[in-house]
Amino acid sequence: MPDSPAERTILVVEDEDAIAQAVASRLRAEGFRVELSSDGVDAVEACGRLTPDLVVLDLMLPGLDGLEVCRRIQAQRPVPVLMLTARDSETDMLVGLAVGADDYLTKPFSPRELVARVHAILRRVTRGTDASNSDVAPIRHGNLEIDPTGRRAHLDGAIVHLTPTEFDLLAYLATRQGAVCTRDRLLAEVWGYSDGSGPRTVDSHVRALRRKLGPSVVRTVHGVGYAIGDEAEAR
Repeated sequence: MPDSPAERTILVVEDEDAIAQAVASRLRAEGFRVELSSDGVDAVEACGRLTPDLVVLDLMLPGLDGLEVCRRIQAQRPVPVLMLTARDSETDMLVGLAVGADDYLTKPFSPRELVARVHAILRRVTRGTDASNSDVAPIRHGNLEIDPTGRRAHLDGAIVHLTPTEFDLLAYLATRQGAVCTRDRLLAEVWGYSDGSGPRTVDSHVRALRRKLGPSVVRTVHGVGYAIGDEAEAR
């Protein structure tokens, strides 16, 4: 992945022109190359043609909705997706994560928050690429094996398909087995959010992990945060 914003392309998929232009203008001001698409079918074609570094994808689109677009573009090639939704629904968020979205924003959102999310997602992808180039021993927890080098997780020997963010969250908790990590710490260390925004993002990703790995892998410590393994001190 290119290192500087000027070398990175972001595809913005949004059918409301005012929102699309505002998002594109702000991202261009940050130095990104930005392309626009206003419907689902065109978005899938554009993603294959442009091979963007990130897709900002509205959930409600004409032609194909955002969930189907996300499924299709992820089938073409793995690409980070920031999903935009006008509905503050946990179900929508979980389904979006399940089809390959890395994160989501609920409308209305501030341009500052959008930019912070975009930069954080791209940093995670770069960090993941760097980790895959290093030789790190697999992490085992019961019948779960996590391979940081290959960025793969196996449950009972079968590969589990995780989004980049899901993998980062799982690996972060697994390398600190027994430590209880607060939501704010997870947001800072996994998502790269320094202002503590988006605690529901952590909860939604944990729910997505539990759907894929079973309910007992990630443990909730009520009022504190999450952990993998036996109880230890909060961090």
